Amino acid sequence: MKKPGAMVMETLRSLRRKPATVLYPAVRVTMPAKFRGRLKFSPEKCIGCKLCMRDCPSGAITIRKVGEKQFEATIDCAKCIYCAQCVDTCPKKALESTGEFELAQLDRAKLTFTTRGQPPVPAAGGAAGAPAAPASTPTATQADRAKPTGPADQKA
Repeated sequence: MKKPGAMVMETLRSLRRKPATVLYPAVRVTMPAKFRGRLKFSPEKCIGCKLCMRDCPSGAITIRKVGEKQFEATIDCAKCIYCAQCVDTCPKKALESTGEFELAQLDRAKLTFTTRGQPPVPAAGGAAGAPAAPASTPTATQADRAKPTGPADQKA
């Protein structure tokens, strides 16, 4: 049994300590270095071995060949359990975990990301003055995600 004045002493002791909570979302939280957040795919590093796809316990990753030595990855964040087994398995480190953790969505389709590489720019024999294409671009843009997809979205 506790002493009758124990609660008063505990309250007085806690007045001198700083709070254990953070004022989230007003104060942004930095994630630790080994945090397993949303996956990031680098298509220029991918060799198409599909080990990440085979090792994923939830089947959230799909790797497809889109050209000669060019691959695209579709990552379904709704299926992903963020175990980072795919990151550990990839021999060329084409997948990495980011610190992004605010992924909540009302529409499951918005949780699927497809990243593909662009074809390499031809060397001296190609078109002169052609602008260089970016290394990778996500195919699902914010504008595409905002389009109504069903009858429930069209009511608004």
